[in-house]
Amino acid sequence: MRIYTRTGDKGQTSLIGARADKDAPRIEAYGTIDEVNSFIGKAMTELDSEKYSDLLADLEAIQNELFDCGGDLADVRKEPQFKMTEGPVTVLEKRIDELMEEPPLLERFILPGGSPAAATLHIARTITRRAERQTVTLMKSGEEFPLVVQRYLNRLSDYLFAAARVVNSRAGVPDNEYVRSAKVFRNGGRAKKKE
Repeated sequence: MRIYTRTGDKGQTSLIGARADKDAPRIEAYGTIDEVNSFIGKAMTELDSEKYSDLLADLEAIQNELFDCGGDLADVRKEPQFKMTEGPVTVLEKRIDELMEEPPLLERFILPGGSPAAATLHIARTITRRAERQTVTLMKSGEEFPLVVQRYLNRLSDYLFAAARVVNSRAGVPDNEYVRSAKVFRNGGRAKKKE
C-alpha cells in the first residue's frame, strides 16, 4: 500500500472540506495534538500493565479523544460533524481528583522527571499546554471550532501532571521539588472535599 500522495508537496494539506497551508494556525494546533498523542503512546510503553492498569485505561481513552479533538479542528465544512463533548472533560476532572489523593502532599513546584514514564508524561503535559495556547490563538482570530477542545486540553494537562506524580509515587521515586519555590499549592495540591 502506498501511503504518500504527493498532494502536499507544494506546502498545502487537506482539511475536512478544504485545503490549507501546512503552517496555518489550525494545522499547527491539530499537529501539536498529534505530538501529544505520540508522547502518550510512548509513556504507555513505559508503564507496567499490572501496576498501572488504571492509568493505561485512562491513556488509551485519551488517545482516542485526542483523535476526536484533531478531527474537530480539521472539520471546516459548512455543517461539520464534531465528535468532542463535555463528557470527557468531566471524566478527566473526576480522575484528577482521584489521582491527586494518591501521591504525597504537594506544597511546591516540582521539576519534570523521575521515572522514565513520568518524565514522558511531563513532556506530553507541556506539549498539551502548547496545543491549548494554539487553540486560544485560533479562538481569538475568529476561527470556528468546538470550544470544548480548548477546555479538554486545559484539563488534560492537569491530568497528565497528576498521572506523572502517581507514576513516580507507585515506582517509589520521590518528586524533585524546585529548590527556590515558595509554598504554592493549597490543600497540598489536593481537591477540596465536597461537603
